[in-house]
Amino acid sequence: MSFDSLGLSEPLLRAVNELGYTIPTPIQLQAIPAVLNGGDLLAGAQTGTGKTAGFTLPILQRLSEAPAPLAGAKRPVRALILTPTRELAAQVEESVRGYGKYLKLKSTVMFGGVGINPQIDALRRGVDIVVATPGRLLDHMQQKTIDLSKLEILVLDEADRMLDMGFIHDIKRVLAKLPPKRQNLLFSATFSEEIKTLADSLLDRPALIEVARRNSTVEAIAQKIHPVDRDKKRELLTHLIQKNNWFQVLVFTRTKHGANRLAEQLAKDGISALAIHGNKSQSARTRALAEFKDNTLQVLVATDIAARGIDIDQLPHVVNFDLPNVPEDYVHRIGRTGRAGATGEALSLVCVDEHQLLKDIERLIKRPIPQEVIAGFEPDLTQKPEPILRRGQGGGGARQGQGSPRQGAPKQSNGGGRSSAKPAGNGGGGNGNGNGGNGGGYGSRSPKPVAAKTGGNGAAPRKPEGSRPAGAALLGGKPRSEGGGGAGRRDTPRTGQRGR
Repeated sequence: MSFDSLGLSEPLLRAVNELGYTIPTPIQLQAIPAVLNGGDLLAGAQTGTGKTAGFTLPILQRLSEAPAPLAGAKRPVRALILTPTRELAAQVEESVRGYGKYLKLKSTVMFGGVGINPQIDALRRGVDIVVATPGRLLDHMQQKTIDLSKLEILVLDEADRMLDMGFIHDIKRVLAKLPPKRQNLLFSATFSEEIKTLADSLLDRPALIEVARRNSTVEAIAQKIHPVDRDKKRELLTHLIQKNNWFQVLVFTRTKHGANRLAEQLAKDGISALAIHGNKSQSARTRALAEFKDNTLQVLVATDIAARGIDIDQLPHVVNFDLPNVPEDYVHRIGRTGRAGATGEALSLVCVDEHQLLKDIERLIKRPIPQEVIAGFEPDLTQKPEPILRRGQGGGGARQGQGSPRQGAPKQSNGGGRSSAKPAGNGGGGNGNGNGGNGGGYGSRSPKPVAAKTGGNGAAPRKPEGSRPAGAALLGGKPRSEGGGGAGRRDTPRTGQRGR
């Protein structure tokens, strides 16, 4: 079946054809007619299945069929697409522009880490479609620079990741300000109980689409484990890259510091490498991604911020330098290769400290991952495992423990203004981080963070897009952060400007 049979208009089909797409993916085959039908939709699809086109194409079709605004009248925002990370927001809006190049619709993207004034100017000129991260959208809503009273379509893209990153309260604040009569589309890689609860409150008799087994890995990805000692990982990675002359290698580390250090070490080995994570400026992240996509950068070293933010056709190699503490993140990481029918290779360098993490991953994907020892890098079988500790960015250290706590609940302070799970900037009202570095103690699953109220004029910094709530990392557990507890960094230095 071709795109011609899905009821899309000629300008859209022309744009799709020019982008080189001829056969719709399974999620596109089901989602496009469902969205065109006008009803709510709950769609489950793993990353790399083509779901972005599954909602952008029919949204463009629906909006283009409505009467054009009167001459001189300002365009109202008619479609809002929320994404968890800046990179994903930028790529979704790029898709909107690419597919809609022959339509008279206008779009813009808004996220933190960059100036807000150009976004305000775009909104003043009028746009039909806004792609945004939750935090920056709330900035605009608070400053009354965006009018959503005429919104017709809402999309929550990668909703499970937004919940994992602690954006549920932001999403609820946004939903409370939207017109009740609208079409709602929710896309998620997994259907957890939290996602089902959100769907029940948001969707009205939705069509249900699920094109991949829950937490399944893409069949086209060749997965392999290379056992190696912890202090030989970097040498082995360099050996594999140089011996096989790899390019466009996406390497995942567990921490931001580890990403920086590995990128520096690879550069010393003569391999062009840059790191990307939540502590990098937006311009640095954008530049690194651009060079990686252009194939001028050999290796991109990333924390899990990039697991769902990088969209590169036929990315050949993904390497887990460190196994993730959360098994589901393994699926999201390796899903960057083998996209939309392409083949890819996912390698994991596993030391004795990570054997339990590997067991958790294999239990999740319901299969053992083949192992291959590389000559010259045979692991020392007498080496004892050490706890996997991760240092916090603001002083809260990680602890060794059991179970899968998320994070300690920050204490509330008594300031007024907007709430935030991060400490206040110069707005007063207490530091707001409380016991965030404790990681929920030993063995028990701690509750989600209690929002810490901050003073000032609602100007408390929010967590940057793509970061996770602060918490401790436990050996074999499921921490939800790239650093430990304590005060997180601010993404923008100005007082009163929240980072997104």
